[in-house]
Amino acid sequence: MTTYLPPDVQAGLDEARKKGWKASHRLRVRAGEEVYRVLRAWDGGFALEAETAPHLRGLVDLYDGPKHLSQCLIVATEEDGGEMRFELKRVTEASERQPVDFVRDPEAPVALIAKD
Repeated sequence: MTTYLPPDVQAGLDEARKKGWKASHRLRVRAGEEVYRVLRAWDGGFALEAETAPHLRGLVDLYDGPKHLSQCLIVATEEDGGEMRFELKRVTEASERQPVDFVRDPEAPVALIAKD
Protein backbone atom coordinates (compact mmCIF):
# COMPACT_ATOMS: atom_id res chain seq x y z
CA MET A 1 0.00 0.00 0.00
CA THR A 2 1.37 3.41 -0.92
CA THR A 3 1.03 6.56 1.16
CA TYR A 4 1.69 9.00 -1.67
CA LEU A 5 -0.95 11.67 -2.22
CA PRO A 6 -0.90 14.20 -5.04
CA PRO A 7 0.07 17.69 -3.80
CA ASP A 8 -3.36 19.20 -4.50
CA VAL A 9 -5.12 16.43 -2.54
CA GLN A 10 -2.69 16.85 0.37
CA ALA A 11 -3.24 20.63 0.35
CA GLY A 12 -7.02 20.08 0.43
CA LEU A 13 -6.72 17.67 3.36
CA ASP A 14 -4.48 20.11 5.26
CA GLU A 15 -6.94 22.96 4.68
CA ALA A 16 -9.88 20.84 5.87
CA ARG A 17 -7.91 19.85 9.00
CA LYS A 18 -7.18 23.52 9.76
CA LYS A 19 -10.85 24.50 9.27
CA GLY A 20 -12.02 21.74 11.59
CA TRP A 21 -9.47 22.71 14.23
CA LYS A 22 -10.40 26.40 14.03
CA ALA A 23 -14.08 25.66 14.46
CA SER A 24 -13.56 23.55 17.57
CA HIS A 25 -11.01 25.64 19.48
CA ARG A 26 -11.43 28.99 21.14
CA LEU A 27 -7.89 29.51 22.42
CA ARG A 28 -6.45 32.90 21.51
CA VAL A 29 -3.18 34.70 22.13
CA ARG A 30 -3.21 38.45 22.66
CA ALA A 31 -0.01 40.39 22.05
CA GLY A 32 -0.61 44.09 22.63
CA GLU A 33 -3.70 44.95 20.59
CA GLU A 34 -3.35 42.00 18.17
CA VAL A 35 -5.20 38.71 18.72
CA TYR A 36 -4.15 35.41 17.11
CA ARG A 37 -6.01 32.08 17.01
CA VAL A 38 -4.14 29.10 18.49
CA LEU A 39 -4.02 26.11 16.13
CA ARG A 40 -2.60 23.60 18.60
CA ALA A 41 -1.56 23.72 22.23
CA TRP A 42 0.51 21.29 24.31
CA ASP A 43 2.36 21.32 27.62
CA GLY A 44 5.09 23.88 27.16
CA GLY A 45 3.92 25.55 23.97
CA PHE A 46 1.42 26.30 21.22
CA ALA A 47 1.27 26.87 17.46
CA LEU A 48 -0.19 29.72 15.40
CA GLU A 49 -0.67 30.09 11.64
CA ALA A 50 2.67 31.07 10.14
CA GLU A 51 1.20 33.41 7.53
CA THR A 52 -0.75 35.55 10.01
CA ALA A 53 1.44 35.36 13.13
CA PRO A 54 4.71 37.25 13.29
CA HIS A 55 7.73 35.98 15.20
CA LEU A 56 6.25 36.89 18.56
CA ARG A 57 8.38 36.95 21.66
CA GLY A 58 7.90 38.39 25.06
CA LEU A 59 4.80 38.69 27.21
CA VAL A 60 1.42 37.59 25.79
CA ASP A 61 -1.98 36.77 27.30
CA LEU A 62 -3.71 33.43 26.66
CA TYR A 63 -7.53 33.39 26.47
CA ASP A 64 -10.17 30.67 26.14
CA GLY A 65 -12.97 32.65 24.53
CA PRO A 66 -13.50 35.65 26.86
CA LYS A 67 -11.85 33.96 29.87
CA HIS A 68 -8.29 35.06 30.66
CA LEU A 69 -6.30 31.89 31.39
CA SER A 70 -2.73 33.05 31.87
CA GLN A 71 0.03 35.47 31.07
CA CYS A 72 2.94 33.80 29.29
CA LEU A 73 6.51 34.63 28.38
CA ILE A 74 7.12 33.08 24.95
CA VAL A 75 9.75 32.70 22.26
CA ALA A 76 9.28 31.53 18.66
CA THR A 77 11.04 28.21 18.07
CA GLU A 78 10.36 26.97 14.55
CA GLU A 79 8.14 27.17 11.50
CA ASP A 80 6.91 23.89 10.05
CA GLY A 81 3.98 22.92 7.84
CA GLY A 82 2.35 26.35 7.88
CA GLU A 83 2.59 26.60 11.67
CA MET A 84 4.75 28.83 13.79
CA ARG A 85 5.59 27.09 17.06
CA PHE A 86 6.19 28.92 20.30
CA GLU A 87 7.75 27.73 23.53
CA LEU A 88 6.48 28.88 26.92
CA LYS A 89 9.28 30.14 29.15
CA ARG A 90 7.05 31.25 32.03
CA VAL A 91 3.32 30.88 32.72
CA THR A 92 1.45 32.89 35.35
CA GLU A 93 -2.10 31.65 35.86
CA ALA A 94 -4.75 34.37 35.85
CA SER A 95 -6.68 34.79 39.08
CA GLU A 96 -9.93 36.53 39.84
CA ARG A 97 -8.65 37.62 43.27
CA GLN A 98 -5.91 40.14 43.93
CA PRO A 99 -2.72 38.70 45.39
CA VAL A 100 -1.95 39.58 49.01
CA ASP A 101 1.39 39.83 50.77
CA PHE A 102 0.20 38.46 54.12
CA VAL A 103 -1.39 35.30 55.44
CA ARG A 104 -5.15 35.47 55.87
CA ASP A 105 -6.52 34.00 59.09
CA PRO A 106 -9.00 31.26 58.13
CA GLU A 107 -11.06 32.12 61.22
CA ALA A 108 -11.29 35.83 60.41
CA PRO A 109 -14.80 37.24 59.88
CA VAL A 110 -15.83 37.85 56.31
CA ALA A 111 -17.78 40.99 57.20
CA LEU A 112 -18.42 43.25 60.17
CA ILE A 113 -21.88 43.99 61.52
CA ALA A 114 -22.30 47.63 62.47
CA LYS A 115 -23.91 48.59 65.80
CA ASP A 116 -27.13 50.59 65.55
